[in-house]
Amino acid sequence: MGNESEPRRSAQSLLVNTTLYREFQAEREEILKHKWIESEKAGHDIGFERALVDWITKYRADWRRARQLVGH
Repeated sequence: MGNESEPRRSAQSLLVNTTLYREFQAEREEILKHKWIESEKAGHDIGFERALVDWITKYRADWRRARQLVGH
């Protein structure tokens, strides 16, 4: 039959090395930081979805603009 895992590994490697994926990972890290900070303020875990919506509405545009300025 052949080794089906080899093409899968190549596809995963290609994905990880794309700019889009790296930007997704960087944005996810910012959301997780925001979740931690806001959870600490609230005294409980606010959850990813709430942190995501809050971060997008308050910080995403400026964060993206700043990344473009420094060439990420």
